[in-house]
Parts: sequence; C-alpha cells; structure tokens
Amino acid sequence: MGPWGLPLLVATLAGCLFPARGCVICDPKVREALNSLEADYLPGHLEANHQKKVMEKIKQAVEDFKDLPIDEDSYMGVVDEATLEKASWSLLKDMKRITDSDAKGELFVKEMLWMLHLAKNTFASYAAQFQKEAFCPNKCGLMLQPLIWCSTCQKQVHACRKSKNCGEREVKVHQMEDMILDCELNWHKISQGLTDYSFYRVWKNNSETLVSRGKEPILTKTMVRPKDAGTYRCELGSIQSSPATIIYFHVTVLPKRIQEEIPSPNTETQDETALGEVAVDLPHITVEPQTPEPEQLLRRRLFRVLIWGLVVLTVCVLIA
Repeated sequence: MGPWGLPLLVATLAGCLFPARGCVICDPKVREALNSLEADYLPGHLEANHQKKVMEKIKQAVEDFKDLPIDEDSYMGVVDEATLEKASWSLLKDMKRITDSDAKGELFVKEMLWMLHLAKNTFASYAAQFQKEAFCPNKCGLMLQPLIWCSTCQKQVHACRKSKNCGEREVKVHQMEDMILDCELNWHKISQGLTDYSFYRVWKNNSETLVSRGKEPILTKTMVRPKDAGTYRCELGSIQSSPATIIYFHVTVLPKRIQEEIPSPNTETQDETALGEVAVDLPHITVEPQTPEPEQLLRRRLFRVLIWGLVVLTVCVLIA
C-alpha cells in the first residue's frame, strides 16, 4: 500500500465506526483493555504518527455504541448487567484474538475494522433480546428493575408499573388436609425494593383480618375445616407508596376424603383361609403293595403245614 494507503484506511475506519451500536464502554474491563491497547500494543505494531489518531477513532467508536436508535422493540437506551456482561465479554475476546495474532500496521487496522463491525452487530442482537425478553418482564404489579443507562453509564432503578392486581386463584382442599397459598411470581426475586408478603382473610362484609406477614411468600394452614373456606388476599409490599402485587385466593373446603382400608398382602382373613383350603387340590397318592420278605414266607408255609397236620391227626383219631 502506498504512503497514503494507511491514512485512507484510518479514515475509512472512522467512517464505519461512528454509527456503531452499544454501551460496552460502561464496563471497566473494556476501558482497561483499551488503555492497555494504546499503551502496550500500538507502540510496537503501528507507526508512531498514526497511533494517536487510530486510538482516538477506536475509543470513539466504542463510546458511540450508545447511539443505537431508540426503538421500543429493540433498544431503549438501557441494558441490564447480564446483557452488558455478554457484550463486553464478546468484545474483549475478539480484541485478545487480534493482539494474540501480533497483527501490525495495515493488517492490524483491517482486523480491528472488521472486528468492531461484528461487535456492533453482536451488541445490537443482545440489546434486542433484552428488550423483548428481560426489559420489565412483569405482566402485572410494580417491579423495580436495576438498569444501566448507556448514555451516562449510571446504574439506576427503573419502575415497571402495571396493574397491581395480579388476578384471582381458585383453591380446593379437602377437610383435615393442608391449605397452601403461594403468592410468589417469577419476577419477584429479581426485583428490588420489595418488602413483606401479607396474607389477609377477607370476610363477607369486606373487612379483613391479618393472618400472616413476613418474607415467606407461602401461607400454609394445616388440617383445614369448613370454617376456613372463603377469600384470602395476598399483598406484597414495596418501598414505594403502593404495593407491588395483589392476589386473591378463593378457597373451597371439600368433604374429608374416604380412605378404604386395604389389607396387607401378607395378611389373610378367616374366610379367605377357609376358601383357600377348599380350593387346594390334594395330590393323588398311589399305595403300592409291599412284597413280604423270605423269612416271613417260610414262617407262613410252616404254619400252614402245621395246621393241616393237626387236621389230619384229628380225623384219624375220630375214625379209630
């Protein structure tokens, strides 16, 4: 590149970076990295007569990240700490990649130009995501959300004001069981300036009786009875004059559950035992005749011979 090449490239860098988007300059780590780039990296990687001008344009480009056009759907001039952290980490990672590559002169300016071009697009996507998903996420009530103003880098609390009435809930519980009323909403834990949860019993004449107050968002009443049925109101307090949220619970106490006694699998009743005895089929037993031993056979034969001998002798005596 000729003697006018690098100055023209610097001018191009300035023209492309002025409309860059974001407020990462609010992060102390980014400011520290820019100072280190100027003091430690540029002296050995860029001609001395261009160092000051290039560094001014880079810093101005990062500061101009706050110039993103105001749009209710994409950017309102504020971000939360999580969004700023993501954008800063992305920028610092790309800056380290360039310095680790040991780029010099024109190559360094080109790399920086392309990196910042991508960085502004990255921040724009982060800012739009925050605006759609995390900016004032409460659908009802008063949320005090800590935000960072990109124009001043100041952290302030923004009041997200919506209807403090967060609806009514039907609760059904059986007699002698536990009644549980949960008053916590998903954004309560990230909101600032919240105080105590107060539960009231609302009577038919619209008078109220305080039941519970404290940091616990759940009211539990054990072994409820028919007299516990009715309307309850939960109110979450805030440091401001009005409550953060109000929720009504309409409690219905149902009859006590009928629990049937189920016998143990190892326990049998008398009827079941008798029935079991009748139903059992006894195995068929076959009795086989026993064969007498030889001594027993001999004794039987001798006894028979003796009997017949006595009979013959008796007949002979009678005839004589």
